[in-house]
Amino acid sequence: MESLGAFLKSRRDQITPDAIGLRTYGTSRRVPGLRREEVAHLAGVSAGYYTRLEQDQAGTASVQVLDALARVLQLDDVETVHLHNLARQPKRAGLAEPPAEDPHPRVLALLDSLGEATPALVLGRRGDVLAWNRSGHALFAEHLDFDAPRSPGPRPSIPRMFFLDPLTRDLHRNWEELAHIHVAYLRLTAGRFPTDALLANLIGELSMRSDEFARLWATGEVADCTTGDMHLRHPTVGTVEVAYQVWLQPDSPDHRLEIYTPNDASSADALQLLTRRTTQTSLVEEANAVVEEAR
Repeated sequence: MESLGAFLKSRRDQITPDAIGLRTYGTSRRVPGLRREEVAHLAGVSAGYYTRLEQDQAGTASVQVLDALARVLQLDDVETVHLHNLARQPKRAGLAEPPAEDPHPRVLALLDSLGEATPALVLGRRGDVLAWNRSGHALFAEHLDFDAPRSPGPRPSIPRMFFLDPLTRDLHRNWEELAHIHVAYLRLTAGRFPTDALLANLIGELSMRSDEFARLWATGEVADCTTGDMHLRHPTVGTVEVAYQVWLQPDSPDHRLEIYTPNDASSADALQLLTRRTTQTSLVEEANAVVEEAR
C-alpha cells in the first residue's frame, strides 16, 4: 500500500521551484523537485516537523497543515482527498480480510433495466466484476464465461485482466492512457481502504507480474475514474469507440455501475450487431438448458 510520507515525497519531487515562482539564484540542486525545507517554509511548518511527516514519525497531521501542504504541492481535489485519507490511516494497523462483496439489489435492478442494448458492468471496490449484462460481457470479456461473476471461484478482476490478460490488452487501442487511469484509481482506493488485505494482495501481485503496472505505480499518480473514452479493437465487431460513465449508489458506495455508450454512428451499429449476436446466443443457451432439463 502507501504511506503519507511516501506520497508527500512523490509529489514534492514533481514540483520544480520555477513552477511555484521560487528563486534559486542559480545554485545547484541535488533533488529533482522542491527541498523539504522549501516545502516546510511555504506551508508554514518547521523543517523538522515536515521531515518527520515524510518519515511517517510525526503522528496525526491537522487538517490545516494538510491543506497547506496540498496548496504548496499543487494537489488537485482528488489528490487532496487522497492526502487526507493517508493521514487518517490507523498507525500500525494490520491487514484484515474484508467481507464478501455482493451488489445491492437496487443496483442489479438498475443494471437489468438497461436491457441488452447498453453494455454495463457492476464493479466492486477492487475492480472485481460483481455483475454484467450480456452486452457488457460480450464487449469486454467474451472469452470468459458469462456466469463467472456468480461462480464459486474468484470473480473476473478488471485490473488483473487489464495488466495480465493479453486478449484484454489487445482489445484496447488506447491501453496506455487507460492503464494510467486504472493505476491512479487503484491508488485512490488503497488510500480509502488501507487495511484491505485482498487489495494489498492485488497491488502486490500486479507489481510483481507486470512491469507496466510497477512503473505506473511508482509515479505516485492519483485520480478518480468517472468518465472517459475507450477505443476498442473488438475481435467480433471490429472498431468500436465508446464513452464510459460511472454511477455510484448510496446503498453501496464502494460499488460502481459503469455504463458504455457509442461515440459515433459506426460504433452504434457495431454495438447493435453485438447485442443481436449475444441475444441469439442467449436464446440458444436457454433452449439447450430446457432440453437438458427435460431429459
